[in-house]
Amino acid sequence: MALVSACSLSIIPEGTARGAPAEDGQWTAGPPSSPEPARNPVWQAPVSQTAGTFEVVTSDQVTPVSDDDTRATGVGVALGPDISSLNLQSGKARAALQSFRTSCSSLVRRTDNSGLTQGEDWRQSCDAASGWPDSDARSFFESYFEAVQVGDGKAFATGYFEPQIQGSRMRTNGSQVPIYKRPSNLLDVNLGEFSDALKDKRIRGKVEGTRLVPFEERAQIDDGALQGRGLELAWASDYIEFFFLQIQGSGRVAMPDGSVMRIGYDGQNGRDYTGIGRVMRERGLLADGKTNMQGIIEWLRANPEEGRKIMRENKSYIFFRELTGPGPLGAMGHPVVGRTSVAADRKFVPLGAPVFLDMEHNIADGIWIAQDTGGAIKGANRFDTFWGAGEEAAQIAGGMSSRGQALIFLPKGSVAKLLQSQQGN
Repeated sequence: MALVSACSLSIIPEGTARGAPAEDGQWTAGPPSSPEPARNPVWQAPVSQTAGTFEVVTSDQVTPVSDDDTRATGVGVALGPDISSLNLQSGKARAALQSFRTSCSSLVRRTDNSGLTQGEDWRQSCDAASGWPDSDARSFFESYFEAVQVGDGKAFATGYFEPQIQGSRMRTNGSQVPIYKRPSNLLDVNLGEFSDALKDKRIRGKVEGTRLVPFEERAQIDDGALQGRGLELAWASDYIEFFFLQIQGSGRVAMPDGSVMRIGYDGQNGRDYTGIGRVMRERGLLADGKTNMQGIIEWLRANPEEGRKIMRENKSYIFFRELTGPGPLGAMGHPVVGRTSVAADRKFVPLGAPVFLDMEHNIADGIWIAQDTGGAIKGANRFDTFWGAGEEAAQIAGGMSSRGQALIFLPKGSVAKLLQSQQGN
């Protein structure tokens, strides 16, 4: 740790897969602890009158099964309500089964950082999913899973989407903002390979001589630090649009000839992420009702010089690759699906697991599949819901900031197995 500090390299949670829902997880200006939901001038999230429809297990009934409170087993688990009692809407259950099926190839062989399961625990449900009829998806989840509460079960959810911006494959007068590929000298170091005390920790940087040093920050890259290396994947027409596409971690670039290039996350420079919405709010720059995506962009356009300086305060910078198949891709390497995929903290949710949300904004209610991660999506019951592409997706994601309750669906018998392991220790 002293070495890491001396190098001034940020420690990055393992598996950060997208920009920021890879890096931030929300368009809204407020931090995850903000008590007020985001306001959107175009789209208003419907507020549920029945949020909290299932009973939350009290804290004295939630049992920690390890001493490590940085993951699910340490904050405690408890058996939740029977899945048949939950409102599993047929359409969402069908979509969730399809995404769960997609994730199975990774789910059964990956290490579960949460400590809740082993890969083989999922084998039975994954084998069944391969031939289960989508029309009876609700019965699938009822048959193979149990609802589990992690910690106090109190959830906070934001939203992200796949934006589309204007650009060109070649630099033109109208497209001057480079979209860079991952530099070959950007190194990703798993510190857990060097010390058990640094398990699940990574740093990113570059080698200079015999030293590992920080990679260039956003301002340096903007000023041309990567020019002349042939790293330009394409060129964006608008710096602000591209800045926010980086926050989302993937997107589409609409070309002058009508074609569309899809780009996906391919690395980050290792610098700490700073949410500019929070900075602007703390400085009193955003008026009431203007603390969401639209309000932030409106201010940046009205104050271009100061806005550029504020954007540079976010030293994090995202690199991309062109996607030619389905996408965008989540942290599992599989396509994320609008209104079905959700980002979660892999230390509290097994990636690939079904998640049930019951939120104040009831558009987020129902079953999701945890297929992604994010730099700001940290802690128990913190989620970032994916809404797809297009204007409606942008509006919903921009206004999604909601509290409620969460359950994780684990293979039947998981809680008993965990409690038994604790008693054995």
